[in-house]
Amino acid sequence: MEADGRDLTESDTIGAAVATGTIRYWAAAKAAAGTAEEPYSARTLAEALDAVRERHPGELTRVLQRCSFLVNDDPVGKRPHDGVLLTEGGTVEVLPPFAGG
Repeated sequence: MEADGRDLTESDTIGAAVATGTIRYWAAAKAAAGTAEEPYSARTLAEALDAVRERHPGELTRVLQRCSFLVNDDPVGKRPHDGVLLTEGGTVEVLPPFAGG
């Protein structure tokens, strides 16, 4: 979403610069990735997750289908991942469903 409140479109993200940052995995995602964190180099959350799926085929790909995501502490929610721009030095948190109360 843009600062003015409108949703990004695919054409909005085409000219976006590639950003580098950190992906952090929690709980089942961390176990499936075999690491707590790794770098990203991508324009959008969709691009970053595509790269993750390439690096970690198998269990992590299945876990990602159930995860929610925070980008720089902002919940992604139901926004399309190709419309979520990543920022230089940013953080993507990969949060599988948690049990508890």
